[in-house]
Amino acid sequence: MSSTRKTIEQTPRKGRGAISNPEGRFATWLTERVDDGWEQEPQARRIPTELLVDSARTIIARNTSPDVPFDRSINPYKGCEHGCVYCYARPTHAYLDLSPGIDFETRIFYKPHAASLLEEELRQPGYQCAPIAMGTNTDPYQPAEQQLLVTRTILETLLRFKHPVTITTKGAGLARDLDLLTELAKDNLATVMVSVTTLDNALKRILEPRTASPASRLALVEKLRAAGVPVGVLVAPVIPSINDSEIERILEACKSAGAMMARYILLRLPFEVADLFREWLEAHYPLRAQHVMSLVQQSRGGKDYDSTWGERMRGTGIFASTIAKRFKLAARKLDLDGDIAPLDTTRFEVPLRQGDQLKLF
Repeated sequence: MSSTRKTIEQTPRKGRGAISNPEGRFATWLTERVDDGWEQEPQARRIPTELLVDSARTIIARNTSPDVPFDRSINPYKGCEHGCVYCYARPTHAYLDLSPGIDFETRIFYKPHAASLLEEELRQPGYQCAPIAMGTNTDPYQPAEQQLLVTRTILETLLRFKHPVTITTKGAGLARDLDLLTELAKDNLATVMVSVTTLDNALKRILEPRTASPASRLALVEKLRAAGVPVGVLVAPVIPSINDSEIERILEACKSAGAMMARYILLRLPFEVADLFREWLEAHYPLRAQHVMSLVQQSRGGKDYDSTWGERMRGTGIFASTIAKRFKLAARKLDLDGDIAPLDTTRFEVPLRQGDQLKLF
């Protein structure tokens, strides 16, 4: 392609994180809109969100990854309207023959039968109870949840079965379900991790445009703690030369709000996310883009990303080591370096349905 031709889709859209909508890595054909000097239709500035039904047959996803603290999770949604440009889940949209770019945050698949699928799996005779993680891929409290209630019906089912659950979210909409989480927490069946990426509203608006504001997330931490729900914070991702200078201030603010523990994850750029993040940098931080990517690569063995287990969450090298030391010192100073007590799996009980035979003992 001639160096004088300019890709059209290179300007930010209000309320969207990705700059463009490139094909996924499995696409047979690749297309690119360019300005070749001929008159063309103007780029649509606003792209509406489309909600699509996901006809899933099962709801609990299993994993054997050695560097995550759970072996099962539930994702009520595929795609996420929060629009976080750095989201490591973006490449999953390629499996749907959609783009990890704009498609990922505008074409949202939801699972309307999630609660019934969950009940069916929990009633299986051989089911062994262990905490179910939510929010590990896309956010269970993204905007669509306010009307669809998929996450809420899942929590209602878990409460009936006395099943433990952990939730990670950037969505202040979780406060709607405090009634359920409070009941779960009374039996040590729930913990919540609130993701706080920045305290800077201006950065939040371009980095993760449709998430709750920093102040709303801190308020959510306060509400959870006041309701007796164990709550921690996740500083994620830590992005070199973008938000890494905020680590200590974020932890101080979260501690003041009532957080009980804190963890962090270094920026991860798997597959298509690397190019999407580069576009974002060029659009919003053009003078800093090269420096940011240099630090990223210094922390990933000279590459944009290294998926090696044990290293993908923290990175390697001098910069990554410095971040680890800073976070450890700040968390220790604020007494945020401990763990929340393990959830109770012994309370799990399959509730009787109408017509079921009563237990003898």
